Amino acid sequence: MAQFDMRNNAECALALSATLSGTTPAVGGAIDMQGWGALTFSVSTGTVTDAGTTSGFSFEVQESDTVDADYTAVADADLIGTEAALTVTSDDADNAMMPSIGYRGSKRYVRIVATGTTGTDAAVTVHARKDKGAIMATATVQDAIASS
Repeated sequence: MAQFDMRNNAECALALSATLSGTTPAVGGAIDMQGWGALTFSVSTGTVTDAGTTSGFSFEVQESDTVDADYTAVADADLIGTEAALTVTSDDADNAMMPSIGYRGSKRYVRIVATGTTGTDAAVTVHARKDKGAIMATATVQDAIASS
């Protein structure tokens, strides 16, 4: 039985949806962390047609104080899980959920970047879930029903 309301204390966003081709990085959108205390990225693959051990792709979580181009890689100490766990090197990784990765840094903006190698051809999707909002949304409250 569910006992807690996480719906009113979370916000989800599409962080990245891309078809990776070669070594061109696919840069996700900025996730604004103002007013939020936790962030988790959930990664899934679509069709992976050319990963192989010399190809494949990986992810990097980046952070910035501005939404401009001054993003830097997040320190491993500010990640929950590892970026290495998100690396795909198998053509059998079609339609798979990858491990999630959390962020506990202090920057306002966070994004995820997927980068392939020479032979990469793959579809990826990353969802972001922000939790621990500073101000919880107003929940709907049911009026009490008088007993007879």
